[in-house]
Order: sequence, then structure tokens, then C-alpha cells
Amino acid sequence: MWFWICAWRGGNALNCVPKLRHRSELNLNLYTNVLSTCWMSDMQQNELTLSGTVVWGDDFEPKEGYVVIENGKIKEIGEEKIEAAIEGIIIPSFINAHTHIGDSVAKEPDFMPVEKLVGPGGFKHRILAETPYEVLVSSMRATIEDMIATGTQLFADFREGGLLGVRALKEALRLSGGNERLRVKILGRPAAGTEDESGIDELFESVDGIGMSSVADYPQEELKLLAVEAKRKGKMFALHAGERNAEDVKGAIELEPDFIVHLIEASRQDFKKMHDKKIAAVVCIRSNLVTGLGLPPLPRMLESGLTVGAGTDNVMLNSPNPFSEMEFISKLFQLDEREVLAMCTLNSATILREEQSIGTIEEGKKANVVVIRTDTPNMRNVRNPIKGVVRRATRNDIAAVIYEGKVVKF
Repeated sequence: MWFWICAWRGGNALNCVPKLRHRSELNLNLYTNVLSTCWMSDMQQNELTLSGTVVWGDDFEPKEGYVVIENGKIKEIGEEKIEAAIEGIIIPSFINAHTHIGDSVAKEPDFMPVEKLVGPGGFKHRILAETPYEVLVSSMRATIEDMIATGTQLFADFREGGLLGVRALKEALRLSGGNERLRVKILGRPAAGTEDESGIDELFESVDGIGMSSVADYPQEELKLLAVEAKRKGKMFALHAGERNAEDVKGAIELEPDFIVHLIEASRQDFKKMHDKKIAAVVCIRSNLVTGLGLPPLPRMLESGLTVGAGTDNVMLNSPNPFSEMEFISKLFQLDEREVLAMCTLNSATILREEQSIGTIEEGKKANVVVIRTDTPNMRNVRNPIKGVVRRATRNDIAAVIYEGKVVKF
């Protein structure tokens, strides 16, 4: 891998190791020491330059050029070729619009009908109820580390377990470095039969919104109260629908949530109603394949004008790996690669109300980017950089993950 190990615009450290730019040529200790010294200098100067193919703006146009990062934000984007600290294909960091990371404690369960797997009282909820708090926190922490390593900057978690479940996720995030390496939008839900009115208020104070399962699992009036209260408090409200059948889609739309997850059994008329009510959609393609329930009509969603994001869903069924999710979406639906990348970045940022600061590479936005190497056996000779990222890149091709201007993986 070719590196300009230290390169700063206006600095004096342009090529700390000018003759030894390939990792294999460096003694490991020397490499580590030099890199640490360079990064310390970089932190003092608070400016970092990236160079290569920049996937730029809302249109995700690939252009040869550079990105200057200063004070955690993108200061400048240019089209000239320059030497830089890290080089490769520069894309926005990923946003995972739907996860359940609590079930990290029970990966790869035996096959069973989805209602027995994740429905109320099912396998997943029994495991969560039986798992000691410390084990739950540890497993979620490991999943968060996995997300950071694969370039995720923000994820939305439907957190079961009421207040205790929310606290467990916040503890796992704290142990993983807090908001220094990624953020989470917590969409909690009341614990069954345990939340009185004061408990509901406390839950709302602790979360970014409410994330429920199907309307078939709760009294409609209870869901209406939660939806109304979420809007009153300026919080998000979302739920699953159309996963097992079409019967819960109408009820979900009537609640006017911010977004609906899955929608395998939803119709064109449903999508029109969602569009009219400004309800977004989130698809979880690998999860749907594992449960055997079929695939959502994704092209029809996009044709209807819906904002469609992507999520990896339950960690017990799939890794929270955005590269795998993009590859499956791209190859199953043969969508334009920029559309797929947008689903995992800008669209998901829009759904989670964060598009003003993240989701694309633009001057003034937060410097949350992933740099993909072009010299690995997997990525070498890729002719279309975005198609290469979407259809074949893996975590092994990452040159760097940068979160708010700081390198969190190299």
C-alpha cells in the first residue's frame, strides 16, 4: 500500500519516510513510531489532506482531486492532483438506518419462523431477558467496534428493553469511545407492562425517538399515543410493517411515522400514500433473505419517489457490514451504483434528520469519510470507482476511516 505517511498543506512534515512508502518495507516498530509522531503533529496543526478519487456532493460524482479537513470539517475540495496523507477512493462514511444490536448475544440461531424468532415472547426476546446486563453490554460493544472498523459513522438502533435496554446501549457506546468514533440514534420502546406515565416520560428523555415492531403486536391506541407524543416532543417515530404480510401496512401508514422498515408486502398504492405523507422507507435486504420472507419491491419504492435508506437489521442474523449490504442490493436489484451508495449514506442521513451535516462530501460538512485503497488485489484494475466500492470493496480494502477529522481506523 502506497502512503504519504505525513503530508500537510503548509506544514514541514511532507514525507516523513520519503523512501519507504510501502508498509512491507518498514520495520513495524519504526512504522508505528513514525506514524504516531506524524499524527501527533497533525493533531497540533489540526489539518489533514486526502487525495484520490473524491465522490463529491449529492450526485456522487467521482472526480480526481483532494479534500482538506480542518477542525473536524471539510474545509476545501479541489480537482487538482496533489500529494496527501492518505490516498484512494474517498466516500462519505456509512449510515446504518436500522439495527438491533442487542441480539449480538445470540448470533446465528437455528432457522425458525420469523414470528417465533423476533416476535413478542419469541427466541430473541427470551434470550435478551435471560442475558446478564454485563454480557449484553459487552456484546453490543463488540458490535460497535465492528461498525467503526467497517466505516459506519451513525447507526439507528431499535432498542428493546425499555430504559434498561437504552442504558445498556449507552454504556456499550461509552466503552467504545463514546461519540469520538461514531454516533447512535436510539429508538427505544417501552418494556412490556412496566412503563407507567412517568416511565414513558423518562424513556422519551433518554432516546432520540421510538422504534416499535409491527402494529399487529400492540393495541393501535397505544401506538397512536406514542406516535403523537413523539411528534409533540420533536422525537422520531418508526416501526416495522409489511414483513410477514400486508395486513399491518395500512395501520403503520396511518400513524404517519418518520419511516417504516421492511415493506416486503407493500403495494404501489401504499408507496404513494407514504410519499404523500412524507414517510420514508428502510430496507434490510440480507435480513429478508435470511428469514426467507422475500424481497421488498425496491425499484418500485424508488420509482414512487420515496426516500429509501438501508439497514443491516438484527446482528444475530447478519453482520452490521455496509459493504455486504451494498453488494447484495446492487447485485440483486441491478441498481445504479450511485443510488445504492446514496441509500447507505445521504438517504439514511436524511431519514435520520442529519443530512445538513453528514451523508455527502461537501465543504462545511463534518469530515466523516472512508478512504478505499485502489492497490489491493481486490480493488486493483477497477475501472469504475463507485461501482468498485459498491459491488466488491470489503473492510480489507479500507485505507482509513475518518470521523469528524480524526483517523479512527488506519
